[in-house]
Amino acid sequence: MKLLILSTLLILANSLSFAQKSKGELNWFTDVEAAQKEAQKTKKPMMLFFTGSDWCGWCVRLQKEVFFKDEFKDWASENVILVELDFPKSKVQSNEIKRQNQQLQQQFSVRGYPTIHFVSPEKSQDGVTLRNLGNTGYMAGGPEPWIANAISIIQPR
Repeated sequence: MKLLILSTLLILANSLSFAQKSKGELNWFTDVEAAQKEAQKTKKPMMLFFTGSDWCGWCVRLQKEVFFKDEFKDWASENVILVELDFPKSKVQSNEIKRQNQQLQQQFSVRGYPTIHFVSPEKSQDGVTLRNLGNTGYMAGGPEPWIANAISIIQPR
């Protein structure tokens, strides 16, 4: 009987731990059109993260030091729509995603990784235009200085 109760408590504790981890996860869009719709609905700017997920050391470092931290997760969930634009060497992507990412790379003249552009989707005669609010990249010091810099880019002047 004690073994049954102990086993049940362990399973319950494990499931609660999993629920807490899942709760803090962020929603990263890979489809820019879907992200634009969400940004227009929520009236939040989009954060375009240009990365090389399977080869870019600075991209991985930015994620570990900033994007995976609770401070960033809290700030991002309240303030931006996250979009990952990946340029992997060996990770498989659909042709549509590759085309979309290459088009945006050219549009924003991205030449190095990681590069982050903050944009505001605005309706135009041609559909939706992404108005560039500013850009940044890796910054040492953890989430606090990175977030402060991001706020200075996205807040209206």
